[in-house]
Amino acid sequence: MSKDLHARPFDETTIAKLEIFEDYAQAWLPTFVMWGDPVICIFDFFAGTGYDVNGVPGSPIRILKKIREQIAPIFQNKIQVHVYFNEFDKKKFKQLSVACDDFLRDHPEVGRAIKLNLSQEDFDLCFSRLFPVIQAHSSLVYLDQNGIKFLADRYFLELEKTRRTDFLYFVSSSYFWRFGEKEEFKTHVKIDLEEAKRNPYRFIHRTLIAQLRGNLPPNSNLKLYPFSLKKAANVHGIIFGASHIRAVEKFIGIAWKRNEVNGEANFDIDDDNQKIQLDLFEGKKLTKIEIFQKRLHEQVLNGKITSNSHAFDFAMNEGHLGSHAAEELRRMKKDCLIDYDGLSPLVTYENVHKLGKFITYKVLKQ
Repeated sequence: MSKDLHARPFDETTIAKLEIFEDYAQAWLPTFVMWGDPVICIFDFFAGTGYDVNGVPGSPIRILKKIREQIAPIFQNKIQVHVYFNEFDKKKFKQLSVACDDFLRDHPEVGRAIKLNLSQEDFDLCFSRLFPVIQAHSSLVYLDQNGIKFLADRYFLELEKTRRTDFLYFVSSSYFWRFGEKEEFKTHVKIDLEEAKRNPYRFIHRTLIAQLRGNLPPNSNLKLYPFSLKKAANVHGIIFGASHIRAVEKFIGIAWKRNEVNGEANFDIDDDNQKIQLDLFEGKKLTKIEIFQKRLHEQVLNGKITSNSHAFDFAMNEGHLGSHAAEELRRMKKDCLIDYDGLSPLVTYENVHKLGKFITYKVLKQ
């Protein structure tokens, strides 16, 4: 049986997870409020109690707070936000109901802007009932559970079929390492544990994401990105999924803001801080950013990346900021390896996708 995470104060790892959820809601809401859909939806299938024992907000209250921050444009654009909070545990559900009632009583304007749907259902039943709603509207889905069975194909691949759904999925990745060979585990998720254990344990969440990507249909538009969370000896993580490049760019920006060294974990997953020192035998080892920039450098010189559009897509696929690519491209221009019009290589979402500014990179020498 999983532990009751709401019977004690949220720990540092849980807070980090909730802050990432909250940061993405803050980025997601204004985008879809301005998009023009009359209804947008937010789902929290494992909502919990609303607060921990010390009154620190959980995901439901954080969602309501972010909606309140967007209340003016929500009313101006005549958007209705449908909010779905589900909590199966009877005691927790009662606490959740009280927490939401209290918040809406204190902030009645939020109550006018949203349609709140509270449910006390088993996840399987709730997901099946609400999946048509997810498919029909622009949706943000939180799956914040403490096990692994909800990564089963019947849930994961259903979300893959949607085109206007972003999801953040918390998973106890360390369970794969510990229980992945058990038959009851394999009935939910098919993971090559032997392959996973070829890498150090700290990479388990990264390895999980790589294998999940391999399970996607060949023509899938879904992009998956990890954020690993270390808690004592265990490694857990967030799986972010979205089909739209704007959503991808927003999440990658949030991840790198939380960790400017690797943008992928709340710890130094690649030991990059140690690579500052020069190794007398091997020379300086490259950091994650330097490895990415080296690959970009090579692909520009060999003609695989020829424009700011190519460079931006390459950065997103690699889980890096456009600025990481731009830094290397400016350096290549300064070194007279390439040339392009203007001072900036224009590797941003706004230039590539919003403004349609297209520039090419001319190789001068290799």
